[in-house]
Parts: sequence; C-alpha cells; structure tokens
Amino acid sequence: MPEIKITPLGAGQDVGRSCILLHIGGKNIMLDCGMHMGFKDERKFPDFTAITAGFGKTLTDYLDCVIISHFHLDHCGALPYMTEIVKYEGPIYMTHPTKAICPMLLEDMVRIHEIQKKERNERTNTPKENLTKPKQEDDLTPDFFTSAQIQASMKRVTAVNLHQTTMVDKDLEIKAYYAGHVLGAAMFRIRVGQQSVVYTGDYNMTPDRHLGAAWIDRCRPDLLITESTYATTIRDSKRCRERDFLKKIHECVDRGGKVLIPVFALGRAQELCILLETYWERMNLKVPIYFASGMTERANHYYKMFITWTNQKIKRTFVKRNMFDFHHIKPFDKSYLSNPGAMVVFATPGMLHAGLSLHIFKKWAPNENNMVIMPGFCVSGTVGSKVIAGNKRVEIDGMMIDVKMSVQYMSFSAHADAKGIMQLIHYCQPKNVLLVHGEATKMEFLKQKINQEFDIRCFMPANGETCTIATEPDIPVDVALSLMKQEEAEYDALPPDPKRQRLIHGVLIMKEDKLKIVDIDTAAKELNIPRHSLQFTEGIIFREFGVISRTTDKIAEHLKLKLKDNDANVEVLSENEVVIDQGRVRIQIRPVPKSDTEKEVSTTWNLQDDDLGSYIFALLTSLSK
Repeated sequence: MPEIKITPLGAGQDVGRSCILLHIGGKNIMLDCGMHMGFKDERKFPDFTAITAGFGKTLTDYLDCVIISHFHLDHCGALPYMTEIVKYEGPIYMTHPTKAICPMLLEDMVRIHEIQKKERNERTNTPKENLTKPKQEDDLTPDFFTSAQIQASMKRVTAVNLHQTTMVDKDLEIKAYYAGHVLGAAMFRIRVGQQSVVYTGDYNMTPDRHLGAAWIDRCRPDLLITESTYATTIRDSKRCRERDFLKKIHECVDRGGKVLIPVFALGRAQELCILLETYWERMNLKVPIYFASGMTERANHYYKMFITWTNQKIKRTFVKRNMFDFHHIKPFDKSYLSNPGAMVVFATPGMLHAGLSLHIFKKWAPNENNMVIMPGFCVSGTVGSKVIAGNKRVEIDGMMIDVKMSVQYMSFSAHADAKGIMQLIHYCQPKNVLLVHGEATKMEFLKQKINQEFDIRCFMPANGETCTIATEPDIPVDVALSLMKQEEAEYDALPPDPKRQRLIHGVLIMKEDKLKIVDIDTAAKELNIPRHSLQFTEGIIFREFGVISRTTDKIAEHLKLKLKDNDANVEVLSENEVVIDQGRVRIQIRPVPKSDTEKEVSTTWNLQDDDLGSYIFALLTSLSK
C-alpha cells in the first residue's frame, strides 16, 4: 500500500521554526523553512544536516522543491541560510506578495541582529574581561546571512498565482489556495500521481478589516497538514474584542499613560491601525499615534501592489480612498520616547524579542501608568511570552527590568481557532489529519476532538519524529453518459429526498488500462463476447375453481390495481399468459395434473429487472393466500 512520510524539523509539537519534510510518491518536499524566535543559538535554524544524514546526497539532490507558505520569519527566516550557506540550489515556490515582502522582513532581521551585536560589544568593558567572560547565547548563533545573500536567495524563487497548477516536474504538481492570515499567505496542495497532501501554513477562517477568509475546494486529500496554534481556543465575538481594545487604550491615554502595541510589520499592524484610525476620527481624539518609521509607507506600497489579495470592501473603496493612508497615525522617531504626555506606539517586532518594540518596552515598563497590549501569539522564550505569563521581572540584555506597566493580552491573531480548524477539515474532507505548529497538550485535545467528530486518523509527531501514513489510492472510473442520463431521469421522476442514494447500474470493464462503467450491450460489444442473461423463475400454487382464463383475468386485474401508480403496463397475451412492462416480467398459468382446483403460476424476469420481478412475485404470493 502506498505511504506518505512526514518529518517535522520544526513546528512539531512546537510553535516556531516551521519546517516540515514531506515524502510522497517518491518525491521529497520541504514545507516552509523558518527560524525560531525563542532561540539565539544553533537551535534558531532547522538542522539541515539531519535531512541528508545516511543518504550520501546533498540537499539539492535530496529535495525536489521547497514551498514557503507566507512571509513570517518563523516560516521563511532560514531560507537564505539554506540556499546561500548550506547551498541548496533546487526550486523554491511562494506567492507573488510573499516573494516581494520576504526580503524586507529578512533585511530588518539582519539589521536588528547587527544592532544587537553592536550594543553587546559596546557594553563589554575591556577585551581582557571579555576573554574570561562565558559565551552568551547570542555568541553561539550560526553565521547570519547578509543583504546580498538575501537578494541572491530571492532570485532562486518562482512565484505562483492562486488556483494555478504548477508542474514542478512531470509527476509533481502544486496548487496554491487563499489562506487569509497575512497578505500573500497561501495553503498548498501537493499531488504526485493519485496521492495528495494539503499543507495549510498559517491561515484564518474569519474575514477581517483588510483580508478575506481562507478558502479551499473539496479536494479530499490523503493528508491535511494543519497548524494548531489555537487548538483549544474558540474566540469570543470580534466586536467585543475590538470594543475592549479601544476602551483600554482610551482609558490609559486619558490618565496620561503611554500605550505600546508590539506588532509585525504587515498583517495585524494594518488591521489595528484601521481600527484605531476609525475610532480616533469618530471620537475626535488628539493623542498622537505613531508607527515604526518607514513601515507604513512600505506597507502602503505592498497593499497597493497586491490589492487583489485584500477583501471586497478594501477593493471597492481603494479607488476613492486608500484605507491605508492614515491621518492620525504618524511615523515614529526614537526622540519621542521621552516626550511627556500620552501616546500610542505601534512597534515591531510583535513578540518583544528584539528591535524597537523591545527598546520601548525597556523604557516604559517601570511606569505603572503605561500599558503594553500583546495582540498575538508569542513563542515560548520571548520577552512577550514572559510578560503575558505574568512575570514582574524580566531579563533583557543582561539587565533585570521591573514590569510595573499594565500588561494586556488580546488575541487579534490571524490564526484559525479550534472552530476554524474543524471548519477547514469539513471543507476539504481529508482522509487523515496531521497537526503541527502548536503546543503538545493542546494538540492532544484537538486530536481527540477530530477523531470523535470526523472519525478519521489524526497524528501529531514531535520534531525529528517520522510519521508514516498508509494511503488508499483513488481509482478513476469513467461512466457512460447514457447511464448517467438514465439515472438522472429515474431520480427526477421520484419525489425529492436528499437522503436517497443515487445508484448507477452498469457493467465495470477494463479496456486499454482504463476502467469504465457501461451498459450490458456496450460491454459485450467492446469486449467481443456473447451476451449472457441471468433469469429468475419462481412458482406458486393457486387454488382456484374454473378454467385457466378465469385465474389469468384475476391475476391481471389485481396487478393493474397495484401497479397503477408505477406506470407499469399489464397486458394479457393469452388465456394463460400475462406480461408486465413490455415483457420485463412474464407470468404463465398451467393446470396441475390430476387436480381440478390447483393451478401452477410461474413468474419469470431477468437480473436487471430484479426489483420489479421480486415485487410482482410478492404481490402474487399475497393473492394466492
């Protein structure tokens, strides 16, 4: 039996560093190539040496292609490292928006890394002291790639359109579906021969203010690999969440406090900016709102370029008014940090693990008038995850910071919740489900739920663990058009009933390595064999005085009465023979030797008329009693 093998190098019972190895139909595909935000040592990147260990092949020889689902760094952050340092030279696929935006985020990551390295060097007192000092986690980081290597990596990428089938080679095909989540995010269907897998990446089944909901057709894959970030969460009303978000911000700035909202450059940032812009306009508020310098301009550029990826409302209003031209939100400058009075600042990145958001947090955290709102999921080990967990003291760059500011966690995350995951399973109807990108305990709960509700197998391998799934291949069968038309006519003639099975009666034959269902005559002709018919005859004894014609007339009248609603014609051919529906069922009456009262009644019909023949025989049996 054919098998599909999956080995997570990242995101197996974990959130971060998504990197899934898929073996299907003799092909090897890497699904995403991310970095882990919670680590600064060699665990940041997937262990690429584990892929080819024991095979004696290079990464290029082993992999048939790499697919990147979207531009978040935990899904694409290790790609330049793999192509330019590990030297993978094979095909890479992602959507057009992902290809355009990836370099921007990768460049930001390199820039932040260089700034951190510089600040760490400046804190070192003397070279002598530095030699005796134990190495920090940052010093163990694998070689980071450069801007030139990012550009070289992107040149290897092939961009794909939504719903476009792309042939990687003569056997391997991929197709992208809209995933919501962020601009350009896509789910991918991978198909080799009769085997298929759908990989979701990150997706959102709920439309928001600037993106639509994820969508996929009923493709019935052998395996659905789905994220499970919010495996046990069913989100409350979006309107209630937005109202609470705006209320908390308004209350904080009213008392003169400062509000920090850590976000990633594109995605939730635009969603929350539209929300705050609308509220400031309605309430006529004058408190300044800032966004990390340069990000709004770049985001605006990409949303204009890829307007077809946004929701219908944005598309309709874009010509008259660009929803991303904000009047109340201005670029942020570091000199504003010490400004007195209230302000709201959107700063990157979203998990408080580096960059401007972490810098502002260090400055504002000791003031109890201030507030930080965490609008999305934070990977374990980041400062964001620590403050959400309630830590009142956190270590940042070797310094202990007192967290006196208010910490609010409000999930505006664009990941599917438990309800959305179940909805996707219902839509595409997979034969098996495999959970990634989630926490083990939450995955276990969702696994049980999927087993109960859909009665399908569900898997949740850990990082480095290979999961082997046996698949049952689909066998295509052609059906003759005449048979389909005949079935349709019979179905339409009956009263509507959605639960009634639709059955096609025919002969299954194989010719020229193809299976097809045809009628009996066509089957005999195509296979060049004489037609044989299977005939049934059942007999019963009638006890009836008088001549045979009297019994014949009695049977004919009884059948006409019972079959008047079935459009079945009953005809008396002779004094001892009755036929139903132009000979489909034939009844003959004969005298029983040496008996004045008994008549033998035999009913004959062919196999294809079994339903009608059995029904007629049952009517005659009841009449004879």
